[in-house]
Amino acid sequence: MSSHKVGVRAAATVGIAGAAAIAAGLVTAVPAGADAFVPLPDGAKSGPGVVLTRTGERAVVSPSLAANGAGRVVWVSGRATADVAVTPEGEVGPNNGPTNQSGTNNSSTHGASQLNTGYLVGCQVSIADDAIGAGVSGGFSTGGVSAGGSIGVNLGPGEVKFVQIDYKDILEPGVYSVEYRDAEIDIQGCAGFAQARAYTVVEIIGDHYSKTTLYGAPFSIG
Repeated sequence: MSSHKVGVRAAATVGIAGAAAIAAGLVTAVPAGADAFVPLPDGAKSGPGVVLTRTGERAVVSPSLAANGAGRVVWVSGRATADVAVTPEGEVGPNNGPTNQSGTNNSSTHGASQLNTGYLVGCQVSIADDAIGAGVSGGFSTGGVSAGGSIGVNLGPGEVKFVQIDYKDILEPGVYSVEYRDAEIDIQGCAGFAQARAYTVVEIIGDHYSKTTLYGAPFSIG
C-alpha cells in the first residue's frame, strides 16, 4: 500500500550573512570569478519504518551579484524521498516528538510525522562526518530558516545553521517526496570559504517515536 505525494520548490531564496574565514576539508574548490557545477552523489539510509533516499542532487556556485568579495550564491537541486511503512494515521496531537517536544535538525512534527529537507551551511568550519558524529547541535547554531523568501541569517565564525528547503507532513504510510530545482542560497559576509551539506530528516510520531537523518556529501560554496 503505497501512495505518491510529491512537493516541488523552485528558485527559493535564502540569504546567509556570516563571518569570514577558511573551512577545512572542503570537497570541491570553486574557481574565483567563475560558475562551478558540482555534481553530488546519491544517498540512502534505512531507519525504523522508513527508507530515505536522495537522488539527482547538484549545485551551481557563483560569485555574488553584490560583487563585494564576501558573497557567493549557490543554486541547489535534488529530490528527497521517504518510503514510510508505519506511522499513525493523520495528526496525533501537537509536537508529539521526544518527550512531547518539537523535533531536532530543523524539523518538527507539529502533530504529524514529517519529511524535512534542506542544507547545513557553515562558515569557517568543515561540515564533515566527524563534526556530524560529534553532534552539530552541541557546538553549532542550529536555528532553522524557511527558504520561502529572501531571509538574512547571521552566521558567525565556526557556526553552522540549518536552511530548510521544504517539508511534507506524513499522514499515512506511503512514499513521500520533496523535489527542488535551483533553490537559491545567497551567502553574504563570509570573506573566506563556506561549506554546505544536504540533510533530510524523517520523524515518525507515536508511542515508538523515531528520527532518521540522511546527510549528503559536503561541498565548497567558495
